[in-house]
Amino acid sequence: MPLHFLTADGEPDTAPSDAPLPHEELERWRRPYRPGPWRVAGAALLLLLASYMLLSTLIIAMAGTLAAAGVSVLVSALVIAYALRLLRVGVWVSTQGIRQVGLFMTVTLDWKDVAVVRTVQQPVKWLGTPRSVQGQALVVEPRGREALRTVLTDHNADFLARPEAFDRAADVVEGWAAEYHRP
Repeated sequence: MPLHFLTADGEPDTAPSDAPLPHEELERWRRPYRPGPWRVAGAALLLLLASYMLLSTLIIAMAGTLAAAGVSVLVSALVIAYALRLLRVGVWVSTQGIRQVGLFMTVTLDWKDVAVVRTVQQPVKWLGTPRSVQGQALVVEPRGREALRTVLTDHNADFLARPEAFDRAADVVEGWAAEYHRP
C-alpha cells in the first residue's frame, strides 16, 4: 500500500517527485540520475566492513595497546571515506558547467569550454574492470583539449542492466549542455 504525502489541505500531493526546482536553486551541483544498485551495494558492503573493523577496534583497545587501536580506527576511517567517495562518483551538472567526479580526481568544465556532449557506441569497461564490452558512453569533448575520461556508460555501476536509466541520464546531461552551452 503506497503512502501518500498530504498537502496542507489534506489532499494527496500529486506533483511529480522530479519536478524542476525554482531557478535560484539551479546553481547547485546535482547528479542528473540516482546512484545505481551496484554502486550502492558496494558502498553498503564497505560500510559493513568498516563497522566490523570498528568493533574489532574496541576489542583491540580493551585487550591490546592503544597504538594498535589507533591504527585500526584510522583504517576504518579510510574505508568509510572510500565508501562515501564511491557514492559521489559520476557526472554532476549545474548552470555553471559539468563536473566529472572520480574516486581520486574531479574535473570541472564551464559550459563555454565544452564543444560537444553526445552519446556514442564504443567499447566500454564492464563495472570498471579491464574487461571491455560493446556499449554506449556519454562523451564530453572540451574545446582545445582531449576528451574527458568516460565515466557515464551503460555498463558502469550506475547503469548495468538498466539501459533505460542510462538513456534518461544521457538525455538529461545533453539537455543541460544544450540549454546552458554558451559558444
